[in-house]
Amino acid sequence: MEEFLSSCRRAVQENTDQAGSGFHVVLGNEACDVDSMVCALTYAYFLSKTVRSEMLALPLLNIRQSDLVLRSDNVFLLRQIGLSPDLLLFRDQLDLRALQQAGRLRLTLVDHNVLPSSDSDLEGAVVEVIDHHLLEREPSPFCPVIVETVGSCSTLVTEHIIQKAPEILDQQVSQLLYAAVVLDCVNMEPSAGKVTPKDSQYAAALECRFPSLPPRAALFQTLQNAKFDVSGLNTEQMLLKDMKAASGSLNLAVSVLYINLENFLQRAKLEAELSDFCLKFGFDLLLLMTISFSENQEPIRELAVFSHSATCREQVSLYLEQARNPSLNLCPISSPHPHIMAYQQGNNLVSRKKLLPIVKDFLKEQDGDGLLGDSRLGDVEEEEESRFPPTPMNSLVEGCPLDDGLPHISAQDLEEKFSKMADRRGN
Repeated sequence: MEEFLSSCRRAVQENTDQAGSGFHVVLGNEACDVDSMVCALTYAYFLSKTVRSEMLALPLLNIRQSDLVLRSDNVFLLRQIGLSPDLLLFRDQLDLRALQQAGRLRLTLVDHNVLPSSDSDLEGAVVEVIDHHLLEREPSPFCPVIVETVGSCSTLVTEHIIQKAPEILDQQVSQLLYAAVVLDCVNMEPSAGKVTPKDSQYAAALECRFPSLPPRAALFQTLQNAKFDVSGLNTEQMLLKDMKAASGSLNLAVSVLYINLENFLQRAKLEAELSDFCLKFGFDLLLLMTISFSENQEPIRELAVFSHSATCREQVSLYLEQARNPSLNLCPISSPHPHIMAYQQGNNLVSRKKLLPIVKDFLKEQDGDGLLGDSRLGDVEEEEESRFPPTPMNSLVEGCPLDDGLPHISAQDLEEKFSKMADRRGN
């Protein structure tokens, strides 16, 4: 794997600005969680070993190089298997658009099946998809698609490799795949609601082939500890660590925070920092989904809604309280901040991945014309499941995820929007 990654870096450094055969890029989602990173690395490695092509297969992490620090579990895993992060290639190190315009780009998407609107001009380069999220891609005879709702996309990559070229598996590649499956499937525990029979099948297959893989429980715990390590991060970094954006009548973001909600709400100058964050990235509202664990390692989920618009905050909160598919079982708790509504989440099986469809439905209902803006959010999976860095869990790429994109809605515009909605309902 080291030799492969080194050759990819050399090729990019030497050939990016020259006419040539180009690159077959394996691109993970914008969350760049462990699953997304592992799928990009291992599937590109698989292509390099099995596909005869003038185009060099290379993995590309869909974040800026400087954002990798926000993915503490990714960094931990790389070091655990002896891979230097310096060997990786990042979104800000390869000009995909220039390659596309020169006819020198093929794209395989892993851990997502549609490109965000900001990358829609790259759609013509997509030649293959492997994903475990809800299928949003339109069928095409020119783009084979493997989409199956298993717990981890790395399960599908493992299946592909074992069926097509099992000889390329070694301890290092297998440990990457195994770690992603174990982490995404929450130590393969059925009670967590993530693991499927296929995940279990291929985790067991890797264990059988490589008995020296780390013990499952110990591996999960060390990765989980690394993932939840937010020491040293400021509020903005914590929000960006695992965030996805959606838009319609509102621009909003959903951030997974690996911290107890009470502790987060006690951070100094929190409301001012959240306000600055919304202003910087053009958001009208933030949904803060915290996850921590009890002494018995049971997940504890809490939810907070932040917006300076009382109407916006209350509308979203009421919608989430009344959600039934699935129900979040929200119980209001005290918040020390006037612009933050806080809840305990009784249904701890509802991760951000399951919350996003509810958010999309809310945006659809608020739009008078029934149209939804760009809310394609890829896994982060947990956590999850980002054009921000973490996914898990699932977006941070060149600049901010909203770089080309979402018009800001003022508070006055927002009040007028809800006023018109109320008038229509009254009539």
